[in-house]
Amino acid sequence: MDDTAVRLKRDCEAVQIPLGTVVTLPAGAEVDITQTLGGNYTVRAADGLFRIASKDADALGVPASGSLMEEVCRKPDGPAGPVEEKLVWDTLKTCFDPEIPVNIVDLGLVYDLVIEPAPGGNSNVRVKMTLTAPGCGMGTIIASDARQKLLYLPGVEDAEVEIVWDPPWHQSMITADGRKVLGLE
Repeated sequence: MDDTAVRLKRDCEAVQIPLGTVVTLPAGAEVDITQTLGGNYTVRAADGLFRIASKDADALGVPASGSLMEEVCRKPDGPAGPVEEKLVWDTLKTCFDPEIPVNIVDLGLVYDLVIEPAPGGNSNVRVKMTLTAPGCGMGTIIASDARQKLLYLPGVEDAEVEIVWDPPWHQSMITADGRKVLGLE
């Protein structure tokens, strides 16, 4: 679906990239879908780039069937027990900067991950991450996306994603997989 031109079927909430400003794109506006990673959509409109959440996929003419993580990781009723660390890392790999086709883990943006026991046998997850640039207005959007996806995981009672700036991010932090996607190898 990448680089597909569509007309919006209805007014649609979007986040302007890289400012992070929430706007409404009007029904009938023509947009090019440039990225469809992590369950969200990056589109190019006449006045710039925008991120459209999966819940608004129907505005793009894509069937809206709920969040990708809701479909994949339905929480069972009652306590699920501690969350597995691998599942947390795999979930963070479904989070993307809307301008870069590499997940936040392979970009080297996740600096720390702590899983702590929560009352009742579940887990609290704490993540420290950074951004590729301190002035990026999308930081809170990316962190919120990561937090929401973590909260869908069975066994996660609470999740916190904190943006930190030390150490400063550098391209050398990109994993081999990320470098391959970006053509840096």
